[in-house]
Formats: sequence, structure tokens, C-alpha cells
Amino acid sequence: MADKLDFDGFTIIRKLGTGARTTIYLASETATGKHVALKRAVYEQPEDLRIFEQVATEYKVAKSLDHPYIRNCYKLVKIRKMLKVRQVLLSMEMFEGKSLERSKTLSLGDILLVFRMVATGLGAMHQQGYIHCDIKPNNILINSSGSVRIIDLGQCCKIGTVKQRIQGTPDYIAPEQVHRKHLDGRTDIFNLGATMYWALTGKNVPTLIPQAGDLSSFVGQRSFPAPHELHEKIPFGISKIVTDCVKEEPGERPNSMSEVVSRLDLLIHSVFGKKINNNQ
Repeated sequence: MADKLDFDGFTIIRKLGTGARTTIYLASETATGKHVALKRAVYEQPEDLRIFEQVATEYKVAKSLDHPYIRNCYKLVKIRKMLKVRQVLLSMEMFEGKSLERSKTLSLGDILLVFRMVATGLGAMHQQGYIHCDIKPNNILINSSGSVRIIDLGQCCKIGTVKQRIQGTPDYIAPEQVHRKHLDGRTDIFNLGATMYWALTGKNVPTLIPQAGDLSSFVGQRSFPAPHELHEKIPFGISKIVTDCVKEEPGERPNSMSEVVSRLDLLIHSVFGKKINNNQ
């Protein structure tokens, strides 16, 4: 079985999961004995070259960053056969946590703290000239001590990029991604806001890609209830930052992640301040 194979410079311990045509393993680096998360992609059809490109992008972007909330990447290995790359291996920081998608028992305060960390990490990425382009619950890991890692940087691009094809996750995708316009930090702000909306309500913001994924039926952003309208215990201020982040026009969203972080700081202070007062 593949799980028992040794790959170039790595000993496989166990399979951790699968992604888009990739497999993630817990592995030991042969030279150092260090445990890593090892992403493996294998060439099986021409479309896999796109996956190879995404793995290379993840490595390049991660190596240009050094931030506690963004997963580190250590080494990219390309395995060739008959002069063509047939496999790529990406060794990454092993982070013991589970995705936000699977962390469904978080308190309101914890949700705000998680998103403050994510916004901080994305802000650092923006300062280096990159945007993530695929923030969603599955790309945020949380460990038992409450720390986070932003993962899966394969769709990252330089600020100002116009992508030739639509990339993103339908439930969290920004309008400018669908219309293939210039992307900037406000694209990540939309993705983050859509993810916050899901974390607070369990529902998705309507995007320009219908649930069925029918790209031929683009419509303008439909109206949807604000988080506080769905759950009365959600304070209006928290609801407001979410709805501001998912405005259809980028110019109507917060201008930067630093603005998002500042607003989250005020909300966190308010939420935890009330808890302290209630306990007195």
C-alpha cells in the first residue's frame, strides 16, 4: 500500500487526509528525523500539471513569509521520470489541529479570537504582496490551545493579478474572482467575511456561483439576512463587520486587514468585557 512506501527522503508514518488530487501524510524526514506533513501529488493526467503548479506556488509563497499563523513549508521535491516531473512532494510544518469546518463548538468569543488571528496572518501576507484567494473553513486549522494556521496557499497570487480562469470555492468566492477582475486584499476580506458568516450562522452567504455550480447563471448578489437577524444573541457590531466584509463592490468593504483587525479588537474587548462584568 502507498501508506507503507518511503518517498524520496521521507519515511511515511500514516496517511492524514486527501485534498484536490493530493494526499497528505505524516512523515519523518530521513535526514533529520523531524516529523512533517508531506503533501504528495502524482501525475496521472494532463490536468495534474495544474496541481503541480499550485504545490509550487504554495512552497514559493510560504517561503517568502515567516508568520506564526501561516503554515511553514520546508522543502519541495520534484521526482522525474524520462525527464518529466511525475511526482511532487512538499514537506510542511506538522500542526496538530482540526479545521474550522470541524470545530463546531466554538463560543462567540473564541470565533472572534480565531478570526483575529486569521486576519492578522492574511494582513502579513498582503504586506509581502500576496493574497490567499481561498480562505474558507477547511483552510483554517485550530489546535487544542486555540492557535491557528492558515493552510493551502496553492491559489495565492500577487496583488493586482487577473486570473485567466475562475478559482475559488463557490460558497466563499468573491465577485471579482468570478468576473476575473483584478484581485487585491479586499478579495481575501470577502472570503474571510463569508467564512465568518458561516462560523456564526451555519449558513452561507449567496455568491455569484449558484450552489449547483452553474457558471452560466451569474446573478447579482442576492439579499440575505445579517447574522444578528438569524441569531439574536449575536451583537449588531459583529454582524456589521461580517456584512461589511461581504459587500459585492470591493470599494465598500474594509480597506485593509489591519482595519478588520482593529474592528475585531473592539468587538473582542466588548465581548470579554461583558463576560468579566457578568462574573463580578
